[in-house]
Amino acid sequence: MGYLLPTEYVQYGLTAETTDDLVSTASAMMEAHCRRPSLMATQYTERLRITAGAQTVRLSYRPLIATAGSTSPLFSVRVRYGRPRRGEQPDPFREQIASAFSVPGSWTALDVAAVDVNATNGELTFPQNFLGLSYNEAEVTYTSGFVTIPVAIKVACAQVVKNAQAIPAMNVKSSKVEALRMEYFSGVLIDAQVQALLRPYVAERLG
Repeated sequence: MGYLLPTEYVQYGLTAETTDDLVSTASAMMEAHCRRPSLMATQYTERLRITAGAQTVRLSYRPLIATAGSTSPLFSVRVRYGRPRRGEQPDPFREQIASAFSVPGSWTALDVAAVDVNATNGELTFPQNFLGLSYNEAEVTYTSGFVTIPVAIKVACAQVVKNAQAIPAMNVKSSKVEALRMEYFSGVLIDAQVQALLRPYVAERLG
């Protein structure tokens, strides 16, 4: 989908003759730059390692958003306590407790209401294990993106289109735009201004 409606073309500095396929291709390029399938509300599942001694992780896609009828952007959270990884200093006493209860390697579903969520930076803080053990892996299913497209994304989309129209070799005014041709000029189309507008939405890791 395009992040600008035809009725918004003129409002954001484009001509009324701008073709929909150009806006759609520009939108797809923005998604590729942000390393995500869509900037609209989308559900993701990530498996994350938790730093030894910590109870927090940071999700890749932001901002987090609660879907209709939900009070949390989290759909489900599973955690597990595993055997210490190479380089970690295990607590022998806690290791014995964990082994006695057959904890290592087993997944535990957490109540999403018990997980502290920072929707802006995507950081989650987990509650303490009932045995006092720290988790070292989590699997989180959550929703990130927008229900209503923010102005910054619309401005970025319009700027990509303007950049394409300003390149003579693109010849976008007289022929149907080709995605491969747009990709060839991606370094110019996704300029510093566009990158700055999209920076808050770029995924920190692929997952």
